[in-house]
Amino acid sequence: MSTHAFSPPQRTLMGPGPSDIHHRVLLAMAKPTIGHLDPLFIGMMEEIKSLLQMAFQTQNALTLPISSPGSSGMEACFVNLLEPGDKVIICQNGVFGGRMKENALRCGAKAIMVEDEWGKAIDLNKVEASLKQHPDAKALAFVHAETSTGVQSDARAIAGLAQKQGVMSIMDAVTSLAGTPVEIDEWGIDAVYSGTQKCLSCVPGLSPVSFNECAQSVISGRKTPVQSWFLDMNLVMGYWGSQSKRSYHHTAPVNSLYALHESLRMLEEEGLENAWSRHEQNHQALRAGLEVMGIQFVVDSADRLPQLNAVAIPEGVDEAQVRSTLLNDYDLEIGAGLGPMAGKIWRIGLMGYASRKRNVLFCLNSLESVLLGQGLSLDAGAAVKAALAVYQ
Repeated sequence: MSTHAFSPPQRTLMGPGPSDIHHRVLLAMAKPTIGHLDPLFIGMMEEIKSLLQMAFQTQNALTLPISSPGSSGMEACFVNLLEPGDKVIICQNGVFGGRMKENALRCGAKAIMVEDEWGKAIDLNKVEASLKQHPDAKALAFVHAETSTGVQSDARAIAGLAQKQGVMSIMDAVTSLAGTPVEIDEWGIDAVYSGTQKCLSCVPGLSPVSFNECAQSVISGRKTPVQSWFLDMNLVMGYWGSQSKRSYHHTAPVNSLYALHESLRMLEEEGLENAWSRHEQNHQALRAGLEVMGIQFVVDSADRLPQLNAVAIPEGVDEAQVRSTLLNDYDLEIGAGLGPMAGKIWRIGLMGYASRKRNVLFCLNSLESVLLGQGLSLDAGAAVKAALAVYQ
C-alpha cells in the first residue's frame, strides 16, 4: 500500500465545531514534548486550572480539563454524581439533552425527562413542576447552549429552581463557555462541563469541568465505586490536585494542554466580557446580512446563541448542495441540521477565533454567490453592506 503525507486544506470553520484555531495555539502544540510529571509541566497545569476558573467564573478547587472530548466531560459529571437507583431530572430541547439521558441510564439512574420543542428554550414552568413532582430527585441536568438548535436557556433561573428544591445542578456549557456569559458561582451551578473546540478555539480532545464543594462531597461520599475508572474524580485529583507530590493516573495529552494553556492566555488577554461582546457584535452583523438575503432565524431573538446561528433553508434551495459548494469551492464549512431539523436548517458558527469580521463578510459573500448560482433572486452585495453597517 502506498501512503502519502496528509496535507489538509486551510478551511474557514463556521459550523458547529471545531472552530478556527489561532496560529498562536497551533504553534504552542509544536513545542517540545516533556513528561507529564515534569515539574515545569506541573507548573503549567496549575496555570491552566487558574485560567479555567477565570473562564468558568468560579473559585471551585476541582476545576480541570478531562483528557478527552466534551462528551467525556458529560460522562464525568454523571458517573461521579449518580449512583444506581438515583433519580435525575433531565431537560431536553435538542440532541444533547438526549445524550444526558443515555449517560444517566448507563449509571443505573432513573431519568425523568422534561421535554421542549427543538428550537425553543427550556420551559421554566415545566422544570419547576417536575421538581415538585419528584422531590426525591438527586440532580437536575440541562444544556445551557444547545448546539443542535442554536438555543440558549436561562441557566441562572434553572439553577435557582434546583437550589430551591435542594437538588444538584449539572450544566452543559460546551458551546457557551467563552462565547456568552457563564457564571458558575454566581448562578450556583454544582457541576459543569465544556469542550475546548468551540469558543475557546483550541484543538478538540479536552473537556474542562468544574465541581463545587457540594458536588465534591457527593463524590467522596459515594456508596458505590464510580462506574468509570478513568473518569473517577477521586483518582484524577491525585494527578491534578495541588499537592506537591502527584500520583500517576494517566499520561496527559501534553501538547494539547500546551494549546489549551495558550488559548486560555489569549482569552485572559482579551478579557472575558470583551469576548462575550465580540461574539454578540459578529452575530448581529451576520444576522443583518442573512436577513437581507431573506434567510430567517428559527430561534426567537431573546433565546439565540450568538456563537451558533440556526437559520431556515430558503424555499427551493438544495441545502446539501449549498454546503458542498461552500466547502469544495470556498473552503468554507457550515453545519447541517440534526434530528427533526435535518434538511431544514443551517447552523452557522461564530465561535472563538472564527468569530471575527473577516469571517462574517466572507461567509455572507460566499453564501450569496452560491445562492445566486442556484437561481435565488438576490440583490448582489446587499448582505455584506448590511453587515458593514452594523460594524460602522
